[in-house]
Amino acid sequence: MTLRQFAGLGALLSLVMPGLALADEAAAPVLNSGDTAWMLTSTALVLFMTVPGLALFYGGMVRSKNVLSVMMQCFAITGLVTVLWFIYGYSLAFDTTGMEQGVINLNSFVGSMGKAFLAGITPASLTSATALFPEAVFVTFQMTFAIITPALIVGAFAERMKFSAMLVFMGVWFTLVYAPIAHMVWSGNGGLLWDWGVLDFAGGTVVHINAGIAGLVTCLVLGKRKGYPTTPMAPHNLGYTLVGAAMLWVGWFGFNAGSAAAANGTAGMAMLVTQIATGAAALGWMFAEWISHGKPSALGIASGVVAGLVAITPAAGTVGPMGALIIGLAAGVLCFFSATTLKRKLGYDDSLDAFGVHGIGGIIGALLTGVFAAPALGGFGTVEDIAAQLWIQAKGVGFTVIYTAVVTFIILKVLDMLMGLRVSEEEEAVGLDLAQHNERGYNL
Repeated sequence: MTLRQFAGLGALLSLVMPGLALADEAAAPVLNSGDTAWMLTSTALVLFMTVPGLALFYGGMVRSKNVLSVMMQCFAITGLVTVLWFIYGYSLAFDTTGMEQGVINLNSFVGSMGKAFLAGITPASLTSATALFPEAVFVTFQMTFAIITPALIVGAFAERMKFSAMLVFMGVWFTLVYAPIAHMVWSGNGGLLWDWGVLDFAGGTVVHINAGIAGLVTCLVLGKRKGYPTTPMAPHNLGYTLVGAAMLWVGWFGFNAGSAAAANGTAGMAMLVTQIATGAAALGWMFAEWISHGKPSALGIASGVVAGLVAITPAAGTVGPMGALIIGLAAGVLCFFSATTLKRKLGYDDSLDAFGVHGIGGIIGALLTGVFAAPALGGFGTVEDIAAQLWIQAKGVGFTVIYTAVVTFIILKVLDMLMGLRVSEEEEAVGLDLAQHNERGYNL
């Protein structure tokens, strides 16, 4: 090659290379600032649901001698799950190593440890090749779901579990129950329930059925509170409960609309149907109670609000307004009878109705998602055969119920043998605030 030819080639490359660089730049993932802003906001809203929302909601429903213990449990779980999520929880739930659609292996049930200690996540890491928002935001968003799920279980065993046992139980339960269920439902192709086609937009199975069933098993293993049901155990501060319910209602827009993972039309519709279902459930519970008991109660409408929020959660990304209305009404009425009539007949002491609201509400929502996600019924999903999708949803519910119940029972029995689960009768009579924390909620 002559000097003149070499110079000509250099000139040609100088013209071509900027074009190639521009093409690479165009193909590179680009952060979407609007989506990022919405997901940052949603993450804060979901954390707000646990502290202070759930802490106040549950704290108001217990007796005054136990108000701090319930709030303390919510705060302690928030700290515990935050650290466990960083160490290995995110990896167990969302690492997709070894997963392949249609292939069942260990990674169909739980993720590997490739993302332990959040390995490889930097400020430049994005959620996908299509570039939406930072993976760090996704990690934190999903962390808030992992926080509130075990905290919901607190409502089932309130006023009688040792704080030390509660901490160990929650850590083990998060590891063996929450992370695997989240992985199976949400991790993508190769996840067991994902491959089945289970629809769970924001946590009907992962959060609410999971927590509700665990709560039921826990209250059965622990046994009833001393004096239940003959001794009056009225909520000590329904003002706290109503404020907490309001915080949950507001925070839930982050929970459901945030699960669209973008500031788009799906998020907007999720917000709308969440509001419709919640309003319908509040009225459904209120009127059911009014007809049954003669008067509507503040505790009842607050519980109805939460029942509606729970039931619409799995459906929020796929149902339309009419479907949301029906889901909300069904949840309000059926959760009312579950938390009152069913609990009395079966005799279990689900202190704050974690199972009656979250377990039953989650099951109602998960099943009805299979119906109202169909475009033929005003939904926005891809369901063409309602009966087939309803069967898939039922399988997902059944699997979650059985897996959670069995593993939770084993965890509790082992812990009971190793360290004991329940406070003494004397400590229960004094109240967990003093017995477990040497503090009082009220010093008069």
